[in-house]
Amino acid sequence: MDNTEEKAEMSSRVYEVGYLLLPTLTEESMPVVYSNLKDLVVGMGGEIISDEMPKMINLAYTMSKVIQNVHNKYDMAYFGWIKFVMDPEKVSELKKKLNLEENIIRFLILKTVRENTIASKRFVHKDLKRKLSPKRDDENGVSLPIDKEEIDKEIDAMVA
Repeated sequence: MDNTEEKAEMSSRVYEVGYLLLPTLTEESMPVVYSNLKDLVVGMGGEIISDEMPKMINLAYTMSKVIQNVHNKYDMAYFGWIKFVMDPEKVSELKKKLNLEENIIRFLILKTVRENTIASKRFVHKDLKRKLSPKRDDENGVSLPIDKEEIDKEIDAMVA
């Protein structure tokens, strides 16, 4: 890498844009809109790290968007995201272009990290839950002192 490439890499940051697309889009037009959003990021100098094809979800609350001077309300939308690297000065320009995109109900751009940050669900066995409940003295119901070593062992077992 020469000096200019190193400076460009140092000034770039990792971002993620999460977006909600209109539920009125057809199954045939969805890949086209999705591809256009990715092309917009790349066209502005962004490098896509990862992304997910939009999927239909129920919204937590009704959202509205004005389309051709009419307020439209939506209870469902296609949700997708794109993680990318971009120069911070270009992010505000990207935001302006996304605001003009007619198929987007709402979007959010966040600074993030390059690593995979998807949290995985873990199964906790019923016996482990019982072990973690506070110990009580049977005779008078008073809590016993906490054994830090035992807690450390249980934490290590959960993490492994």
